[in-house]
Amino acid sequence: MGIRIGWLVGLLALLMVAGAEARTVQVLALFGDQAVVRVDGKRHRLRVGEARDGVRLLAVLPAGARLEIDGEVREVRLGDVARRIGGKARAAKRGEAAEVVIWRDSAGMYRTAGSINGMPVGFLVDTGATWVAISAQEARRLGIDYRVEGEPGSAVTASGISRAYMVTLDRVTVGGLTLRNVKAAVLPGNLPHIPLLGMSFLGRLHMENDGRSLRLRKKY
Repeated sequence: MGIRIGWLVGLLALLMVAGAEARTVQVLALFGDQAVVRVDGKRHRLRVGEARDGVRLLAVLPAGARLEIDGEVREVRLGDVARRIGGKARAAKRGEAAEVVIWRDSAGMYRTAGSINGMPVGFLVDTGATWVAISAQEARRLGIDYRVEGEPGSAVTASGISRAYMVTLDRVTVGGLTLRNVKAAVLPGNLPHIPLLGMSFLGRLHMENDGRSLRLRKKY
């Protein structure tokens, strides 16, 4: 009986190790709004918005693709491999700072996918913006009642001084980085067209910019 139980325990441990084996996602080729990816050895040609085997193509970048891998947004360069363990994108080890890499696009901008209060958004990184900035139109889509929850104020924009409502976002996520209680400015109308990822988020992280990519890491 003792030998049989020991054999069963050993078999269970072996199955658990096999289940945790690292799996991979690789970007093989880019074609306009499509990308060819290899997911755990299987090749798929995806259009933006399509998903296969837990991987969704969010955007085609100049040098890679923005993918949602089992619910986590990752930017993977052409030819690079993103590893995931047990069906989840691999998280940082305990005590290790999670890192997000945002690649500069053909227009010289840093754009990335993320979320505000759990709702998906696209961000334009703007180190010159004091706060995360979103339009009133986007705030309504995100369910932010800025007129009730916000504090009236003003903000300096490219067009001059504009009315604004200051709000606190419950959580802002970019890649594997999530910060809570992030200050934001809601501007009237539909500008900015893309939410600006300003210093109320970026200032709470370590930033490294080598001219081609922007690396963000949590401060510990």
